[in-house]
Amino acid sequence: MFLEISQLCVAYAGASEPAVREVSFGLHAGDIGVLIGPSGCGKTTLLRAVAGLEPVAAGSIKLASRVVSSASVNVAPQQREVGMVFQDYALFPHLNIGRNVDFGIRHLPPKVRAERVDEVLQLVGLAGFEARFAHELSGGQQQRVALARALAPKPRLLLLDEPFSNLDVDLRERLAHEVRSILKTANTTALFVTHDQLEAFAIGDSIGVMHEGHLHQWDDAYTLYHRPASRFVAEFIGHGVFTPATLREVNQQVVVHTALGDLTDRAGCPLPSAFADGDCDVLLRADDIVHDDDAPVQAEILRKSFRGADFLYTLRLASGDTVMALVPSHHDHKVGEWIGIRAQVDHVVTFPRSEALTAVKSPG
Repeated sequence: MFLEISQLCVAYAGASEPAVREVSFGLHAGDIGVLIGPSGCGKTTLLRAVAGLEPVAAGSIKLASRVVSSASVNVAPQQREVGMVFQDYALFPHLNIGRNVDFGIRHLPPKVRAERVDEVLQLVGLAGFEARFAHELSGGQQQRVALARALAPKPRLLLLDEPFSNLDVDLRERLAHEVRSILKTANTTALFVTHDQLEAFAIGDSIGVMHEGHLHQWDDAYTLYHRPASRFVAEFIGHGVFTPATLREVNQQVVVHTALGDLTDRAGCPLPSAFADGDCDVLLRADDIVHDDDAPVQAEILRKSFRGADFLYTLRLASGDTVMALVPSHHDHKVGEWIGIRAQVDHVVTFPRSEALTAVKSPG
Protein backbone atom coordinates (compact mmCIF):
# COMPACT_ATOMS: atom_id res chain seq x y z
CA MET A 1 0.00 0.00 0.00
CA PHE A 2 1.21 3.49 -0.80
CA LEU A 3 -1.07 5.22 1.74
CA GLU A 4 -1.78 3.30 4.94
CA ILE A 5 -4.15 4.60 7.61
CA SER A 6 -4.11 2.45 10.77
CA GLN A 7 -6.47 2.88 13.73
CA LEU A 8 -6.35 6.64 13.21
CA CYS A 9 -7.85 8.97 15.83
CA VAL A 10 -7.94 12.76 15.48
CA ALA A 11 -9.35 14.85 18.33
CA TYR A 12 -10.01 18.56 18.73
CA ALA A 13 -9.38 20.30 22.05
CA GLY A 14 -12.55 20.61 24.09
CA ALA A 15 -14.53 18.11 22.01
CA SER A 16 -16.20 15.26 23.88
CA GLU A 17 -15.52 12.74 21.10
CA PRO A 18 -12.71 12.38 18.51
CA ALA A 19 -13.54 13.77 15.06
CA VAL A 20 -11.97 10.64 13.53
CA ARG A 21 -12.19 7.35 15.42
CA GLU A 22 -10.07 4.25 14.79
CA VAL A 23 -10.15 4.58 11.01
CA SER A 24 -8.13 2.10 8.94
CA PHE A 25 -7.79 1.73 5.16
CA GLY A 26 -5.16 1.54 2.44
CA LEU A 27 -4.65 3.00 -1.02
CA HIS A 28 -2.45 1.48 -3.73
CA ALA A 29 -0.07 3.66 -5.72
CA GLY A 30 -1.87 5.18 -8.71
CA ASP A 31 -5.33 4.56 -7.26
CA ILE A 32 -7.97 7.14 -6.40
CA GLY A 33 -9.71 6.85 -3.04
CA VAL A 34 -12.84 8.79 -2.10
CA LEU A 35 -14.27 9.57 1.33
CA ILE A 36 -18.00 10.31 1.42
CA GLY A 37 -20.45 10.97 4.19
CA PRO A 38 -22.70 13.66 5.64
CA SER A 39 -21.39 17.01 6.85
CA GLY A 40 -19.43 16.71 10.09
CA CYS A 41 -18.64 13.01 9.66
CA GLY A 42 -14.86 13.56 9.87
CA LYS A 43 -13.85 13.13 6.23
CA THR A 44 -12.21 16.56 5.83
CA THR A 45 -10.50 16.22 9.22
CA LEU A 46 -9.03 12.92 8.04
CA LEU A 47 -7.85 14.54 4.81
CA ARG A 48 -6.19 17.36 6.76
CA ALA A 49 -4.46 14.81 8.99
CA VAL A 50 -3.03 13.08 5.91
CA ALA A 51 -1.79 16.48 4.71
CA GLY A 52 -0.11 17.08 8.07
CA LEU A 53 -2.43 19.96 8.98
CA GLU A 54 -4.00 18.18 11.98
CA PRO A 55 -2.11 16.31 14.72
CA VAL A 56 -2.90 12.65 15.34
CA ALA A 57 -4.07 11.50 18.78
CA ALA A 58 -3.61 7.77 18.10
CA GLY A 59 -2.88 5.38 15.25
CA SER A 60 -0.67 6.20 12.30
CA ILE A 61 -0.46 7.46 8.72
CA LYS A 62 2.16 5.96 6.41
CA LEU A 63 3.26 7.20 2.99
CA ALA A 64 5.35 4.72 1.01
CA SER A 65 5.91 2.70 4.22
CA ARG A 66 7.20 5.75 6.13
CA VAL A 67 5.28 6.93 9.19
CA VAL A 68 4.42 10.60 8.65
CA SER A 69 1.85 10.94 11.45
CA SER A 70 1.35 9.26 14.81
CA ALA A 71 1.01 10.30 18.44
CA SER A 72 4.79 10.81 18.51
CA VAL A 73 5.60 11.65 14.86
CA ASN A 74 4.40 14.61 12.80
CA VAL A 75 6.29 15.20 9.56
CA ALA A 76 5.79 18.80 8.38
CA PRO A 77 3.28 19.23 5.51
CA GLN A 78 5.93 20.62 3.14
CA GLN A 79 8.09 17.53 3.69
CA ARG A 80 5.36 15.05 2.77
CA GLU A 81 5.32 15.88 -0.95
CA VAL A 82 1.54 16.08 -0.83
CA GLY A 83 -0.48 18.37 -3.10
CA MET A 84 -3.90 19.77 -2.22
CA VAL A 85 -6.83 21.09 -4.26
CA PHE A 86 -9.27 23.17 -2.24
CA GLN A 87 -13.00 23.74 -2.46
CA ASP A 88 -12.60 27.41 -3.43
CA TYR A 89 -9.75 26.83 -5.96
CA ALA A 90 -7.58 29.45 -4.11
CA LEU A 91 -6.25 30.92 -7.36
CA PHE A 92 -4.33 34.20 -7.14
CA PRO A 93 -6.43 36.81 -8.98
CA HIS A 94 -3.47 39.14 -9.66
CA LEU A 95 -1.40 36.41 -11.36
CA ASN A 96 -2.03 34.96 -14.79
CA ILE A 97 -2.65 31.25 -15.20
CA GLY A 98 0.98 30.46 -15.98
CA ARG A 99 2.15 32.17 -12.80
CA ASN A 100 -0.57 30.46 -10.77
CA VAL A 101 0.50 27.04 -12.03
CA ASP A 102 4.22 27.57 -11.45
CA PHE A 103 3.70 28.91 -7.92
CA GLY A 104 4.95 25.71 -6.26
CA ILE A 105 7.90 25.10 -8.62
CA ARG A 106 9.61 28.49 -8.64
CA HIS A 107 12.74 26.92 -7.22
CA LEU A 108 13.27 25.22 -10.60
CA PRO A 109 15.27 26.82 -13.43
CA PRO A 110 13.08 29.03 -15.67
CA LYS A 111 13.27 26.71 -18.69
CA VAL A 112 12.36 23.60 -16.66
CA ARG A 113 9.58 25.53 -14.95
CA ALA A 114 8.10 26.71 -18.25
CA GLU A 115 8.21 23.17 -19.66
CA ARG A 116 6.41 21.79 -16.61
CA VAL A 117 3.70 24.48 -16.82
CA ASP A 118 3.17 23.63 -20.49
CA GLU A 119 3.03 19.93 -19.63
CA VAL A 120 0.39 20.16 -16.89
CA LEU A 121 -1.76 22.71 -18.76
CA GLN A 122 -1.74 20.33 -21.72
CA LEU A 123 -2.70 17.52 -19.35
CA VAL A 124 -5.76 19.39 -18.02
CA GLY A 125 -6.82 20.60 -21.46
CA LEU A 126 -5.83 24.26 -21.03
CA ALA A 127 -2.80 24.52 -23.29
CA GLY A 128 -2.30 28.12 -24.40
CA PHE A 129 -4.12 29.63 -21.42
CA GLU A 130 -0.94 30.82 -19.66
CA ALA A 131 -1.58 34.55 -20.22
CA ARG A 132 -5.21 34.56 -19.10
CA PHE A 133 -6.44 35.44 -15.62
CA ALA A 134 -8.77 33.50 -13.35
CA HIS A 135 -11.72 35.89 -13.84
CA GLU A 136 -11.61 35.17 -17.58
CA LEU A 137 -12.25 31.45 -17.05
CA SER A 138 -15.36 29.42 -16.26
CA GLY A 139 -15.70 27.61 -12.94
CA GLY A 140 -14.73 24.31 -14.53
CA GLN A 141 -11.66 25.84 -16.14
CA GLN A 142 -10.61 27.44 -12.85
CA GLN A 143 -10.85 24.04 -11.20
CA ARG A 144 -8.59 22.60 -13.90
CA VAL A 145 -6.05 25.35 -13.22
CA ALA A 146 -6.13 24.49 -9.50
CA LEU A 147 -5.54 20.85 -10.43
CA ALA A 148 -2.67 21.78 -12.77
CA ARG A 149 -1.05 23.86 -10.02
CA ALA A 150 -1.30 20.96 -7.57
CA LEU A 151 0.16 18.51 -10.11
CA ALA A 152 3.05 20.76 -11.19
CA PRO A 153 5.41 19.80 -8.31
CA LYS A 154 4.75 16.09 -9.03
CA PRO A 155 3.32 15.27 -5.58
CA ARG A 156 3.47 11.72 -4.28
CA LEU A 157 -0.13 12.08 -3.14
CA LEU A 158 -2.84 14.52 -4.22
CA LEU A 159 -5.62 15.48 -1.79
CA LEU A 160 -8.87 17.04 -3.08
CA ASP A 161 -11.35 18.57 -0.63
CA GLU A 162 -14.82 18.82 -2.24
CA PRO A 163 -13.30 20.50 -5.31
CA PHE A 164 -16.52 20.55 -7.35
CA SER A 165 -18.97 21.77 -4.71
CA ASN A 166 -19.21 25.26 -6.25
CA LEU A 167 -20.17 23.91 -9.68
CA ASP A 168 -23.58 22.95 -11.04
CA VAL A 169 -24.65 19.31 -10.85
CA ASP A 170 -24.15 18.39 -14.53
CA LEU A 171 -20.70 19.97 -14.63
CA ARG A 172 -19.67 18.27 -11.38
CA GLU A 173 -20.24 14.76 -12.71
CA ARG A 174 -18.63 15.49 -16.07
CA LEU A 175 -15.61 17.14 -14.47
CA ALA A 176 -15.25 14.21 -12.06
CA HIS A 177 -14.86 11.85 -15.03
CA GLU A 178 -12.36 14.23 -16.63
CA VAL A 179 -10.33 14.63 -13.43
CA ARG A 180 -10.19 10.84 -13.06
CA SER A 181 -8.77 10.59 -16.58
CA ILE A 182 -6.22 13.34 -15.81
CA LEU A 183 -5.08 11.67 -12.58
CA LYS A 184 -4.80 8.27 -14.25
CA THR A 185 -2.77 9.75 -17.13
CA ALA A 186 -0.46 11.40 -14.61
CA ASN A 187 -0.33 8.14 -12.58
CA THR A 188 -1.10 10.19 -9.47
CA THR A 189 -2.31 8.62 -6.24
CA ALA A 190 -5.19 10.70 -4.90
CA LEU A 191 -7.57 10.92 -1.96
CA PHE A 192 -10.78 12.82 -2.65
CA VAL A 193 -13.45 14.09 -0.25
CA THR A 194 -17.06 14.69 -1.29
CA HIS A 195 -20.62 14.32 -0.02
CA ASP A 196 -21.89 13.57 -3.55
CA GLN A 197 -22.33 9.90 -4.49
CA LEU A 198 -22.27 10.49 -8.24
CA GLU A 199 -18.90 12.24 -7.92
CA ALA A 200 -17.59 9.43 -5.76
CA PHE A 201 -18.76 6.73 -8.18
CA ALA A 202 -17.37 8.64 -11.17
CA ILE A 203 -13.89 9.18 -9.79
CA GLY A 204 -13.07 6.55 -7.17
CA ASP A 205 -11.36 3.17 -7.37
CA SER A 206 -12.15 2.68 -3.68
CA ILE A 207 -14.78 4.57 -1.70
CA GLY A 208 -15.06 4.93 2.06
CA VAL A 209 -18.36 5.79 3.76
CA MET A 210 -17.91 7.74 7.00
CA HIS A 211 -20.36 8.63 9.77
CA GLU A 212 -19.69 10.24 13.14
CA GLY A 213 -15.95 9.74 12.78
CA HIS A 214 -16.16 6.05 11.91
CA LEU A 215 -15.34 4.44 8.57
CA HIS A 216 -18.22 2.03 7.98
CA GLN A 217 -16.95 0.48 4.74
CA TRP A 218 -14.05 0.85 2.29
CA ASP A 219 -14.89 -0.81 -1.03
CA ASP A 220 -15.57 -0.29 -4.71
CA ALA A 221 -18.83 1.40 -5.71
CA TYR A 222 -20.53 -1.82 -6.85
CA THR A 223 -19.90 -3.55 -3.53
CA LEU A 224 -21.03 -0.53 -1.50
CA TYR A 225 -24.31 -0.49 -3.41
CA HIS A 226 -25.04 -4.21 -3.53
CA ARG A 227 -23.27 -5.42 -0.36
CA PRO A 228 -23.47 -2.60 2.21
CA ALA A 229 -21.70 -3.59 5.42
CA SER A 230 -23.99 -1.61 7.73
CA ARG A 231 -27.42 -0.05 7.83
CA PHE A 232 -25.86 3.38 7.55
CA VAL A 233 -24.09 2.49 4.28
CA ALA A 234 -27.33 1.01 2.95
CA GLU A 235 -29.16 4.22 3.91
CA PHE A 236 -26.54 6.58 2.53
CA ILE A 237 -25.99 4.87 -0.82
CA GLY A 238 -28.86 4.82 -3.30
CA HIS A 239 -32.65 4.66 -2.90
CA GLY A 240 -34.59 1.91 -1.20
CA VAL A 241 -36.22 0.72 2.00
CA PHE A 242 -35.82 -1.90 4.70
CA THR A 243 -38.81 -4.20 4.86
CA PRO A 244 -39.57 -7.02 7.35
CA ALA A 245 -38.68 -10.51 6.19
CA THR A 246 -38.35 -14.04 7.54
CA LEU A 247 -35.65 -16.51 6.51
CA ARG A 248 -36.52 -20.17 6.06
CA GLU A 249 -34.53 -23.07 4.70
CA VAL A 250 -36.53 -24.96 2.05
CA ASN A 251 -34.99 -27.93 0.20
CA GLN A 252 -31.51 -26.85 1.36
CA GLN A 253 -32.05 -23.37 -0.04
CA VAL A 254 -32.53 -20.19 1.96
CA VAL A 255 -35.81 -18.48 1.10
CA VAL A 256 -36.63 -14.93 2.20
CA HIS A 257 -40.35 -14.44 2.81
CA THR A 258 -41.46 -10.83 2.20
CA ALA A 259 -44.71 -9.00 1.50
CA LEU A 260 -43.59 -8.92 -2.15
CA GLY A 261 -43.08 -12.65 -2.36
CA ASP A 262 -40.17 -15.03 -1.80
CA LEU A 263 -36.58 -14.06 -2.59
CA THR A 264 -33.65 -16.43 -3.02
CA ASP A 265 -29.92 -15.78 -3.24
CA ARG A 266 -27.93 -18.59 -1.69
CA ALA A 267 -24.58 -16.94 -2.34
CA GLY A 268 -25.38 -13.78 -0.46
CA CYS A 269 -28.07 -14.64 2.04
CA PRO A 270 -27.21 -15.77 5.60
CA LEU A 271 -28.70 -18.89 7.14
CA PRO A 272 -31.93 -18.45 9.10
CA SER A 273 -30.01 -19.22 12.31
CA ALA A 274 -28.21 -15.89 11.89
CA PHE A 275 -31.35 -14.14 13.21
CA ALA A 276 -33.71 -14.94 16.06
CA ASP A 277 -36.54 -17.02 14.59
CA GLY A 278 -35.18 -16.11 11.15
CA ASP A 279 -36.74 -12.63 11.46
CA CYS A 280 -34.77 -9.84 9.80
CA ASP A 281 -35.05 -6.78 7.60
CA VAL A 282 -34.24 -7.04 3.91
CA LEU A 283 -32.97 -4.13 1.83
CA LEU A 284 -35.03 -3.49 -1.30
CA ARG A 285 -33.48 -0.99 -3.69
CA ALA A 286 -35.62 1.00 -6.10
CA ASP A 287 -34.10 -0.96 -8.99
CA ASP A 288 -35.08 -4.24 -7.29
CA ILE A 289 -38.79 -3.44 -7.82
CA VAL A 290 -40.22 -3.98 -11.30
CA HIS A 291 -43.50 -2.47 -12.50
CA ASP A 292 -45.55 -5.36 -13.88
CA ASP A 293 -49.28 -4.96 -14.57
CA ASP A 294 -49.72 -8.75 -14.43
CA ALA A 295 -48.04 -9.15 -11.04
CA PRO A 296 -50.25 -10.44 -8.22
CA VAL A 297 -48.88 -7.84 -5.78
CA GLN A 298 -50.45 -4.38 -6.05
CA ALA A 299 -49.16 -1.14 -4.53
CA GLU A 300 -50.52 2.38 -4.17
CA ILE A 301 -48.45 5.30 -5.47
CA LEU A 302 -47.79 7.66 -2.56
CA ARG A 303 -45.25 9.96 -4.25
CA LYS A 304 -43.62 10.31 -7.64
CA SER A 305 -40.48 12.12 -8.73
CA PHE A 306 -39.78 12.69 -12.43
CA ARG A 307 -36.14 12.00 -13.32
CA GLY A 308 -36.19 12.25 -17.09
CA ALA A 309 -35.84 8.64 -18.21
CA ASP A 310 -37.56 7.35 -15.07
CA PHE A 311 -40.06 8.09 -12.35
CA LEU A 312 -39.04 7.29 -8.79
CA TYR A 313 -42.24 6.02 -7.22
CA THR A 314 -42.79 5.63 -3.48
CA LEU A 315 -45.33 2.84 -3.07
CA ARG A 316 -47.44 1.41 -0.23
CA LEU A 317 -48.36 -2.26 -0.21
CA ALA A 318 -51.64 -3.61 1.13
CA SER A 319 -49.65 -4.77 4.18
CA GLY A 320 -48.74 -1.16 4.90
CA ASP A 321 -45.06 -1.69 4.01
CA THR A 322 -43.44 0.93 1.80
CA VAL A 323 -41.13 0.29 -1.17
CA MET A 324 -39.59 2.42 -3.90
CA ALA A 325 -39.43 1.68 -7.61
CA LEU A 326 -37.68 3.16 -10.64
CA VAL A 327 -40.20 2.99 -13.50
CA PRO A 328 -39.62 4.08 -17.13
CA SER A 329 -41.10 7.54 -17.59
CA HIS A 330 -43.63 6.45 -20.22
CA HIS A 331 -45.39 4.63 -17.35
CA ASP A 332 -46.87 7.87 -16.05
CA HIS A 333 -49.29 6.94 -13.29
CA LYS A 334 -51.06 9.30 -10.91
CA VAL A 335 -50.55 9.53 -7.18
CA GLY A 336 -53.19 7.33 -5.56
CA GLU A 337 -53.25 4.76 -8.39
CA TRP A 338 -52.57 1.09 -7.66
CA ILE A 339 -50.05 -0.65 -9.92
CA GLY A 340 -48.69 -4.18 -10.15
CA ILE A 341 -45.12 -4.75 -8.93
CA ARG A 342 -42.77 -7.65 -8.35
CA ALA A 343 -39.36 -8.05 -6.78
CA GLN A 344 -36.40 -8.92 -8.97
CA VAL A 345 -33.54 -9.05 -6.49
CA ASP A 346 -30.09 -10.23 -7.57
CA HIS A 347 -28.44 -9.51 -4.20
CA VAL A 348 -30.38 -10.24 -1.01
CA VAL A 349 -29.07 -7.96 1.75
CA THR A 350 -30.34 -8.59 5.27
CA PHE A 351 -29.90 -6.88 8.64
CA PRO A 352 -31.18 -7.63 12.15
CA ARG A 353 -34.82 -6.67 12.63
CA SER A 354 -35.39 -3.05 13.58
CA GLU A 355 -38.43 -1.99 15.55
CA ALA A 356 -38.70 1.20 13.50
CA LEU A 357 -38.15 0.56 9.82
CA THR A 358 -36.66 3.55 8.02
CA ALA A 359 -36.93 4.49 4.37
CA VAL A 360 -33.53 4.61 2.71
CA LYS A 361 -33.00 8.01 1.13
CA SER A 362 -30.23 9.18 -1.12
CA PRO A 363 -28.56 12.42 0.00
CA GLY A 364 -28.46 15.22 -2.52
